[in-house]
Amino acid sequence: MRTFLSTVLIVLVALLVPASAVAYWADRELGNADRYTAAMSPLAEDPAVRGVVVTQATRALAGQIDAGPFQGGVDALLGEALQSFSGTPAYRTAWDAANHAAHAAFLKALTTGDGDAVTIDLAPVIARVKGELVENGVPFADRIPVTHVSVEVMEYDDLGALRKGFRMLQIAGVWLPLLTLLLAAAAIAVAVLRRRAVIATGLGLAIGAVLLWLAVQWCRRLTLEDLPADIDRPAAGAVYDALTAFLRTTAWVVLALGLAAALAAWLAGRLRRTP
Repeated sequence: MRTFLSTVLIVLVALLVPASAVAYWADRELGNADRYTAAMSPLAEDPAVRGVVVTQATRALAGQIDAGPFQGGVDALLGEALQSFSGTPAYRTAWDAANHAAHAAFLKALTTGDGDAVTIDLAPVIARVKGELVENGVPFADRIPVTHVSVEVMEYDDLGALRKGFRMLQIAGVWLPLLTLLLAAAAIAVAVLRRRAVIATGLGLAIGAVLLWLAVQWCRRLTLEDLPADIDRPAAGAVYDALTAFLRTTAWVVLALGLAAALAAWLAGRLRRTP
């Protein structure tokens, strides 16, 4: 019975590893504005995302500056200015500000499903561009309207598994990971052969890590396949990868820890048998 109970607990540990990681991620990563902004921050240097930002902002502002016969040149200059600005530290600062402001809408879309899409407001980016152009004495720069330009990164209906049960995962928070650790300790404690139980528990953790990694990749494929045609796939993929970076890192860390524990227990047994 003790061996059977230990085996059941190890199986539960393997199955709870993905759920525990997702629960912690939902509560402490996506649910926190600062950590969400930090996760999205590297996208400021992603070529696909930068291209979408520049394209959307240029389209929104083109023709809104009354420059008379110089209209075409002003629109082209604005596009060039946005492209050049997207490679500066000021752009990254504006990008972080836009994502911090967008967090509330993102969280609302995940928890309630209200709203049409998860969007990022580019107003901070446009404001920075306007300020730099005015400082450099660019003609008509003072007429650039600081308008709210929203870039859709994902529609909430297409978030699928990421949105389903999100609130429940937030409630689980750190409790589910703690439960997983307690079950792992219990599996070893009740076992008749504890060294073998340590090996099995380590392998169970490793299997759970593999399941987590596979789940992240599977959800990525489903998310990108279900996106509307007008949403840029490479940019959306970059957003998904940025948001789930914590889960992928966790999968590799748990895999390494599980295999290390199993290997250490196996080596300990081999050394004891050595005369």
